[in-house]
Amino acid sequence: MGDSPLLAPAERMPRLDIIGWILRLAVCGVFVSVGATKFESHSMWVTIFDRIGFGDWFRYLTGALQIAGGALFLIPRTTYTGAVLAGGTMAGAIAAHLFILGTGVAGAIIPFVLLVFVLIVTFRRAE
Repeated sequence: MGDSPLLAPAERMPRLDIIGWILRLAVCGVFVSVGATKFESHSMWVTIFDRIGFGDWFRYLTGALQIAGGALFLIPRTTYTGAVLAGGTMAGAIAAHLFILGTGVAGAIIPFVLLVFVLIVTFRRAE
């Protein structure tokens, strides 16, 4: 009869990683939505990026990197690239809170949690 995928042994059949997809969708949703708010002219980000001192171009760049990074989580082969983009913005946010904005550890908690989430989703192995 040939090698029909329906008759293949169970261990050779590809499995859909539902939990992995849910986690990647969550990363995508968070970073695309937060990144999109960076383009709003009356958002809290305007004040924060003014305090950082690089101007609007940096806010727009950060938003674009977050949107691109989040979207890349939807393509399994580009998850690592998405993690570098999205995680890199969170590493930068942590540094900004600790060394530029003066908010200390309290201000860096949310970016740190998001960075850890990105790393967990990126390096998670399907069962």
